[in-house]
Amino acid sequence: MVKEFVSFLKQYGVIGLAIAVIIGGKLNLLVTSVVSDLLTPLIFQPALKAAGVENIAQLGFNGIMYGKVVAALIDFMIVAFVVFLFAKKVMKEETVAKR
Repeated sequence: MVKEFVSFLKQYGVIGLAIAVIIGGKLNLLVTSVVSDLLTPLIFQPALKAAGVENIAQLGFNGIMYGKVVAALIDFMIVAFVVFLFAKKVMKEETVAKR
């Protein structure tokens, strides 16, 4: 029974998928921190001072917190770009391996 289970995990790449999910989650935390703690204050500092707020999450209009959306959009774009670069490299290696 245990051998069957280990064979199943290897056959369907479940272990690799689990590792990818864990690394992806940590990458997302890292990128979120870089965006919210480094890039957003540096890029938007003049706009934040003009708006009279200290944090982009405080930017809003009539209860619509568009600052959080802008930060989440930047975060998403960075993660999507990193995933794109990784997938492009993996696909290239698979193409070369098939030849």
